[in-house]
Amino acid sequence: MAMERANLLNMAKLSIKGLIESALSFGRTLDSDYPPLQQFFVVMEHCLKHGLKVKKSFLGFNKSLWGPLELVEKLCPEAAEISASVRDLPGLKTPLGRARAWLRLALMQKRLADYLRLLITRKDLLSDFYEDSALMLEEEGAVIVGLLVGLNVIDANLCVKGEDLDSQVTSTVRPCCCSFSVKCGWFPIPNVSLIFFFYCFHDNRNSQIASILDQKNYVEELNRQLNSTVHGLQSRVDSLEKSNSKLIEELAIAKNNIIKLQEENQQLRSENNLILLKAQQHLEVAQGDVSLERDAYKQSRQGLDEMYNEARRQLKEECQLRQDVENELVAQVSMKQEMELAMKLLEKDIHEKQDTLIGLRHQLDEVKAINVEMYQKMQSSDEEMKKKNNVISRLEEKTNQITATMKQLEQSDKELLSQTRTLAMSFVKCASTDTEHQYKLVKDISF
Repeated sequence: MAMERANLLNMAKLSIKGLIESALSFGRTLDSDYPPLQQFFVVMEHCLKHGLKVKKSFLGFNKSLWGPLELVEKLCPEAAEISASVRDLPGLKTPLGRARAWLRLALMQKRLADYLRLLITRKDLLSDFYEDSALMLEEEGAVIVGLLVGLNVIDANLCVKGEDLDSQVTSTVRPCCCSFSVKCGWFPIPNVSLIFFFYCFHDNRNSQIASILDQKNYVEELNRQLNSTVHGLQSRVDSLEKSNSKLIEELAIAKNNIIKLQEENQQLRSENNLILLKAQQHLEVAQGDVSLERDAYKQSRQGLDEMYNEARRQLKEECQLRQDVENELVAQVSMKQEMELAMKLLEKDIHEKQDTLIGLRHQLDEVKAINVEMYQKMQSSDEEMKKKNNVISRLEEKTNQITATMKQLEQSDKELLSQTRTLAMSFVKCASTDTEHQYKLVKDISF
């Protein structure tokens, strides 16, 4: 398994490198008939099939790539569109065809490396589909996923709908004869010599292409970040425009309110001036009235002082009376509290007695029910006793009858026995000779 992983890693490196270099040299969009692209898909298919567990079915044993690739939909919601498109394709009938279509769509979307990176991070899920030493579960799988990042510089335009992906024809070439240091088996790779051609004749451009790829990857990553920033700023601009339109509407409403308030303020100021003039006139009239009243007050103050002294004396008397009434009220309140306490105690005693009375009533009802039940049982037992006495009397009569019958049978038995013995003896006497047989017969009859 280690040698196979190493061979597959080298094959993937050569395939990806040859595909990138050929695509950059031609400088055009790749289609389905491009040979390096076909070689790349075959190599990726073998990399993903390495260590895949064999599943039993009604038709035999098979290895399906569609199972692990279908997990990407759960790990990344953005991949749901690719999976749905693959399922909707009418020409695909096998899981292998769906897996091949998924690889082509992911490459066109430039998210193949991202999807496979998410997949290899979940080894707990991949262990259901791959063996322990499979390429996708080892370091070689992570290296291949890292190499796939360079394919983002390629623009692929693949027609998946009209292509026969269920039965793809390939040719077999032995990769161990191509300067590999590790021995490996047969792999179906079409036109693999083109990969080694680019690998052998483009060594002098490796450094330039590597720097160009690094710059392009950096520019694309920067472009992605800028696009995400632009999208965020655009959403913020939209939200700010919405809030700005709301603020403009609120400003117009506020301006209208300010104009209305200014008009009301002007009207209130004019009314305030009129009220001030009227108040001044009333104040002048009131001042004249106050001067007249002051003179009258001075004249009547002496009488008011006398009245005040008299009222003060009456107030003292009223205060004394009020103090006496308050003392009496405190005494009445204390008496009332004592009476309320006594009433509460009486109510509590009454409630307790009522509870006791209710309990006694319940006990009385239970005793009555028990008495009624005992009376009913006694009546039923009396009826049963009468029935049993009748049965006993009948049984006694039958017993007496049976006893009389037995006595009669015993008497008849005795008479019959005596008659039998008499007959036996007479038979013995009448016999001319006594034989043994006759003797036994007489003996049996006698007994």
